[in-house]
Amino acid sequence: MGLFERFRKRDAAASLYAAIVARARQPHWFEDGQVPDSVDGRFDMIAAVLAMVLLRLETEPAGAEPAARLTERFVEDMDGQLRQIGIGDIVVGKHIGKMMGMLGGRLGAYRAGLAAGDVKPALLRNLYRGVAPGPAALAHSEAALVALRDAMAGVSVAELASGTLP
Repeated sequence: MGLFERFRKRDAAASLYAAIVARARQPHWFEDGQVPDSVDGRFDMIAAVLAMVLLRLETEPAGAEPAARLTERFVEDMDGQLRQIGIGDIVVGKHIGKMMGMLGGRLGAYRAGLAAGDVKPALLRNLYRGVAPGPAALAHSEAALVALRDAMAGVSVAELASGTLP
C-alpha cells in the first residue's frame, strides 16, 4: 500500500471518528437520556456510539481494516485527551490500556444485549455505571443506540469507512 493510500484511509477513519464523537456529544443523550455530563459520561457515550459502529463493521470481512483504523483513532484521541487533562507520560499507557479494556467489555456487553433483544442491562452497567436513570431516560438511550445500529445496517462498509454515519 502506497503512502498516499495510507493517508487517505487514515483521513477516512478520522472523518468517521469525528462523526462518532459529534453523535455522542448531541445534547439529547445528556438531557433526555440523563447520561451524566461529565468526563466519564462523555467517554461512556463516545464508547457506546463507537461500539455500535464497530459492531456494524464486524458484520462483514471488509469491515476489519476500517474497524482497526477507527480503533487506532480512538486510542490517539484518548491519548491526547489524557495528556490535555494533565496525565503524565509515565501512566498514559496504563490509562489507555484500561480504556481499551473498557471498550472491549462494552463491545461484548452490547453485542450480547443486541443479540438478546435487550440492551438495557448493558447500558445500566456501562453507560450509567450502575446508577439507574429514570425509565424514560434509559428507554431513550436504548432506542437511540438501537436506531443508530439499525440505520447503519443500510449503509455499506465502504460508505462507513469513508466517514459516512447515518
